[in-house]
Amino acid sequence: MSDASGKVANETHGHFLDEPDLPGGVTRFWLIRHAVVEAEARKVMYGALDVALCAETMVKQKAGYHSLARRLPQGALWVSSPLMRAQETAQALRRASGHEQEPLRLDERFIEQSIGDWHGTPHAEFPSLLSLPPNPFWSLAATETPPSGESMVDVGARVGRALEERASAHAGRDTVIVSHGGAIRAALAHALQVHPETALRFSIQNLSLSIIERIDGLWRVVKVNELPDFRE
Repeated sequence: MSDASGKVANETHGHFLDEPDLPGGVTRFWLIRHAVVEAEARKVMYGALDVALCAETMVKQKAGYHSLARRLPQGALWVSSPLMRAQETAQALRRASGHEQEPLRLDERFIEQSIGDWHGTPHAEFPSLLSLPPNPFWSLAATETPPSGESMVDVGARVGRALEERASAHAGRDTVIVSHGGAIRAALAHALQVHPETALRFSIQNLSLSIIERIDGLWRVVKVNELPDFRE
């Protein structure tokens, strides 16, 4: 038997997800990667540079914003990386979902990996700067620290701290976080307790949704890189 909250049922049932809808009252993070950035920025390693979104692609993918917005929970907290590409993606989703009345909080701990002095390097020239073989699915190894920058291990530490603090401060709440590919991989590494080098094997596409939860102090992954429907 269980009370109205379903707490006992969840405890005895192992928190299995038997229904398509996610239950309420769970500390849950909806992680969304920002939209595609403009073409000139994509020619170089832009990392944590504040580059603009591609306006043409935003128009072309308008249906995707509405599709993704329909999946997001009502009454959620909204958080964004301070970089404009994340903020503008968040605002577009909020307009599409009618969540504009909720405050959008900025948290620099969900910013993309800073590659320091290597920002702006053309992709073809970037490998010559590395001291370690790059990860096959990322531009550099997780332990590589660019001059005046940070490693993905560093990113994992700051993202992990941010998630733990927010999970404790907002237990039982949904939080939508609009962030970046590297930071979301770092969040998955934290949830799975794996090294960031391993988490770089995840594909995190633009406008994709990943979901993680903290239940009784433990983390689990619910979704990874789920794309919206871009069809009109």
